[in-house]
Amino acid sequence: MANLDVILRELREFRQENGERLRDIREDINKTNNRIDEAEERIAEAEERLESVEGAVSELLKLQTHMEARLTDQEGRSRRENIRIHGVCEGAEENSPSVISFVETLLKENLELPPSSDLKIERAHRALGTKPPADAPPRSIVVKFASHRTKEEIIKTAWQKWGFVYKERKVNLDHPRDGTRIYGSAEAATKDMAAKGLRVKVFKPPETWVERIKRLSWSTVSRGRETETPASRTGFKEKLEILRRSERL
Repeated sequence: MANLDVILRELREFRQENGERLRDIREDINKTNNRIDEAEERIAEAEERLESVEGAVSELLKLQTHMEARLTDQEGRSRRENIRIHGVCEGAEENSPSVISFVETLLKENLELPPSSDLKIERAHRALGTKPPADAPPRSIVVKFASHRTKEEIIKTAWQKWGFVYKERKVNLDHPRDGTRIYGSAEAATKDMAAKGLRVKVFKPPETWVERIKRLSWSTVSRGRETETPASRTGFKEKLEILRRSERL
């Protein structure tokens, strides 16, 4: 009987010890479940905010693209009356009252324009940048006319004469490099250049950030929670039920 009492006492102690351990395990599992739920909620909120930011960025990129197109169009239109005079040596305009008067005299004398003709020059200046060395090509002179027709007539006359020579240097007139012609689309520009006999090959433009964002596919936590099956959500509960049954033994 003594041995039986010892065995029963040890079994009770073992059961009590196992019960305490199982309670600790159950508490740890509950805490882990709470942390997982909290983490899933925070991740879902972060993903919702990220999706909102993604939509805002997409709209901002569209707006930026639209504004850049409008800015390019406005810049091109503002340069429609501009020409560049290439080949005039640096400092040639220093003895004139202004660059405008120097350009008027230069064009009238070398293009054989009537002295009384009004060129309607609004502004004239050297191209931006530091003054080049003496042995380097001079900076071009940018001239803005008040009338687009006057500008085209000056360009036409200069091209007919193949330019002119000023102080032993060849001088040419040309349109500004940027904004000379405004096209509504790449197809329109391609069609126009092909009609003029130019060989044109169209390359696909690189993917924009808007297109990249649209390609992104998210597998959010919230979506995953909506599609979860009851079996996947009751895994921990079943385990706890097993632990409770073992405690009753």
